[in-house]
Amino acid sequence: MKTLGNLLWFIFGGCLSGLSWCLAGLLWSITIVGIPIGRQCFKFAQVSFFPFGKQIEYGGGTVSMLVNIIWLIVSGFPLALEHLASGAVLCVTIIGIPFGLQQFKLAKLALMPFGARIV
Repeated sequence: MKTLGNLLWFIFGGCLSGLSWCLAGLLWSITIVGIPIGRQCFKFAQVSFFPFGKQIEYGGGTVSMLVNIIWLIVSGFPLALEHLASGAVLCVTIIGIPFGLQQFKLAKLALMPFGARIV
């Protein structure tokens, strides 16, 4: 079932969602200091392309909190707003609710990506 969900997800909006994470990763990777943040963006682009069957655990320490604050100011809000808007549109129909919930999961990830693990 998760394969079918991931396939439908990719066709109907997951591709654009994942590409936005890839764009953020490319922009962060321009500088040497931003490369670790860019690598994290590329990891989460994989989740954004195919989110069904994957869980995200949040944790981390002080360094993760500091990087999350910088991330939130620079890239977090636009990505979170994109996922929230897409999730709200998808939740209009009963069939779209599971897809909307995945968008909301990605919106939370867009706000706090550092210290998060994909399970």
